Amino acid sequence: MFDQGARARVLPFVIYIGFIIVADVLARCGWTAAELRWLYAVKVAAVLAALVWYRRRYTELALPLPRGRVLAVSVVCGIAVWWLWIRLNASWMVLGDSTGFDPRSEGRIDWLLVTVRLAGAALVVPVMEELFWRSFLMRFLDAPAFLQGDPARVKNTTFIITVLLFGFEHTLWFAGVVAGAVYTILYMRSRSLWAPVIAHGVTNGLLGIWIISTDHWAYW
Repeated sequence: MFDQGARARVLPFVIYIGFIIVADVLARCGWTAAELRWLYAVKVAAVLAALVWYRRRYTELALPLPRGRVLAVSVVCGIAVWWLWIRLNASWMVLGDSTGFDPRSEGRIDWLLVTVRLAGAALVVPVMEELFWRSFLMRFLDAPAFLQGDPARVKNTTFIITVLLFGFEHTLWFAGVVAGAVYTILYMRSRSLWAPVIAHGVTNGLLGIWIISTDHWAYW
């Protein structure tokens, strides 16, 4: 059984994946996209509630936020990953099909829904995923006492396994692998989980703005 430290980093991710499974099952049972349009908001709210509940256990997210070079590099990396994400879309780089999320109703964008989606993707998901993939899993694969693990000293095999698993969590698996490698190197070099969280947030935020601006809803 995982201890409290592990559960605090695993449970929000499990909740997130659980809602994805629920949405897929409901869709297969005949629920329409319109009927499921607010499920994402419920998912993000549930994940956020878990993060708030366990907030005191996230010692790697203690303030202050990174400044100077670390902050600048994180932002630049986030922009670079976004730029690559919308271009690494060749057929062999895509796993399965994704209809994405279309917030339009009768041809009009539901801006409340868009705001919730964008905030969830840029502010909640990066914290949840970086706590699970980088802070927990990457270090746990090296040693069960992961909280004492130094991210700068993880084994190469651990790096590869974590990056590949992160990539295959996404439909655009190759872009996911690239993103995972960038976020992981940021964490290893800076030893601050805020670095990949910020980069991840910048990527997701820019991606959301690009999706809304270009109607590329499949990317959501």
